[in-house]
Amino acid sequence: MSSRVVALIAFLILGAATVLTAGFLTPWRTAPAPDAGAPDAGPPDPGTSGTRAPAASATPASGSPASGSPASGSPASGSPASGSPASGTRAPGSPATPATGSPGASASSTSSPGASASAPGASAPGAGAPGTRGGGAPDASTDFSDAEIARGSAFRAAVRPWSLSRLLVGLIVALALGLTPLGARLIGAAARPLGGSWWAEALLGGLVLGLVATIATLPLAARTEVLLRRFGLSTQNWGGWFADQAKGWAISAVLTAVVTLVLFALIRATPDWWWTWAAAGAAAFVFLASFAFPVLIEPVFNKFTPMPDSALRTSILQLAERDGEPVKDVLIADASRRTTALNAYVSGYGASRRIVIYDTLLKDAPPDEIESVVAHELGHAVDGDVVTGTVLGALGAAAAVCGLALLGAWSPLLKRAGVDDLTDPRSLGLLLAIIAVVGALATPMQAVVSRRIEARADEHSLELTRDPEAFVSMERRLALQNRADLRPNPFFQFWFGTHPTTVERIAAAREFAAREHLPIPGPAR
Repeated sequence: MSSRVVALIAFLILGAATVLTAGFLTPWRTAPAPDAGAPDAGPPDPGTSGTRAPAASATPASGSPASGSPASGSPASGSPASGSPASGTRAPGSPATPATGSPGASASSTSSPGASASAPGASAPGAGAPGTRGGGAPDASTDFSDAEIARGSAFRAAVRPWSLSRLLVGLIVALALGLTPLGARLIGAAARPLGGSWWAEALLGGLVLGLVATIATLPLAARTEVLLRRFGLSTQNWGGWFADQAKGWAISAVLTAVVTLVLFALIRATPDWWWTWAAAGAAAFVFLASFAFPVLIEPVFNKFTPMPDSALRTSILQLAERDGEPVKDVLIADASRRTTALNAYVSGYGASRRIVIYDTLLKDAPPDEIESVVAHELGHAVDGDVVTGTVLGALGAAAAVCGLALLGAWSPLLKRAGVDDLTDPRSLGLLLAIIAVVGALATPMQAVVSRRIEARADEHSLELTRDPEAFVSMERRLALQNRADLRPNPFFQFWFGTHPTTVERIAAAREFAAREHLPIPGPAR
């Protein structure tokens, strides 16, 4: 049996394993049906059908671990998505800045368990829960004024064209460098001063191609930063912004250089079966990077300090202990030097796992809402969402290597790239072009996994705190501060949204309250 046939079989098996694992490791807890005398819980939460992007950048070429999904639906990210700001696991490879995107926080806090469903704010039996149109689809106008809805829509309308342009330009550059001889020529020219050896081409190839892509998209990123400042989300000066861009490129460049050097050494050593070793190495790299990211990469962009002793800290630690997931400490990120956005996230696993809260959240939110956010993050920890993302990322990375072995050995593609075979490091442009296309097409699948995990963490927060009122209040605070699109475009939400929308999350909290016979939060306007 030829190596290409085996690679095809391995690709199909690993691809199927990734899909099946996503289903097994991100199950949605089926909610118990409300009692006959309980208030109508309203329609099912649309957010429960989604899921969390496990390894948004889990390919070895990307240089980032698969510890979680970026909150591309958060308004602070400036992404085309239109989801609500929400909490989640930390997306590796990017600082906690509004320009790069960061998971936001969720809402819920502490109410008295067993409170009567007929308390003030509760719906009458048989009526739709507040926030729905007669028991129908959730309606943003229940909790937000027309002016607030318009403000979020205006932000998205301003930012989305530049974000989409940045994605499109990045893809075009990757294709131009990979499907024409241009990439091979640039790599050859860069390696020529070092003698043009294969190792020089492998070492410098990723640096050169990455630099070209960065330069091509930098003006679009800068325009997004201008808009973030205009809408009050960025507090950075240009010196700090360019420093962040340089740091991000440097980290990516070093990781890419190491990965490509090892990759082409394997290809040259075992031309037919290199992909077996590379697939195993890619999976191992994802696990290592996910573990190391919180302690090696995050401190490059932010300063983290333990939460000072206070009643809130004591309450948070007690909340974690009650959840069966005790934490040594909660860290505070100095995010305010970059953004006004509110946020929290969890990253790492094992000894490197940490829960991080933005200092902006501590400053602007009351204690019960902060507890709600932490309860959401504890949900990620209890359900092992970072590990889930890492496992999915590792499987996906291994499958991607098998796919590269198949497509990269296809003669028409090699001819277009101006190389004879994959043993030539100048073929790196072709490999990166394939990765770029596959990554773009995989975005909606990752988003669907992300939305499910985030909705599950919301449910955990509500179960732990028993305070839907604080949850709704926090969601409203996040949406207004982070300029969420409260009536998002369905296509962009499907393709990019890593979290359920704000309206869906508020509706889910009201459904929870009705189901658990707790006071149903009334309209928040």
